[in-house]
Amino acid sequence: MGEKPVGCDVCGKRFTQQGYLNTHMKVHTGEKPFVCDYCGTRFSLKNNFERHMRVHTGEKPFGCNVCGKRFTHHGSLKAHMRGHTGEKPYGCETCGKRFTHQASLKSHMKVHSE
Repeated sequence: MGEKPVGCDVCGKRFTQQGYLNTHMKVHTGEKPFVCDYCGTRFSLKNNFERHMRVHTGEKPFGCNVCGKRFTHHGSLKAHMRGHTGEKPYGCETCGKRFTHQASLKSHMKVHSE
């Protein structure tokens, strides 16, 4: 793992570059320089602001290479792809049953608590 020579004086978290520390410091200062012109929501990080903007613009930059369906978030595409691959990364520790989505596992867990 890479060396992390730069540290946060507030919480001790370490970073590989000064720029990453500068970005992190917004967590402590509460600085939110990115403002949505549509709804006024403010963001500390540019990438979170840009992801939020897709709610208003309808932009869907992530596309499935199997069926062509498009998504606003990369995580949504990843979850969708499991439907094509059959991957079931979420497993019940009680009975071993596996699930494609975390929400399905959470719903299933109610069976064991009844």
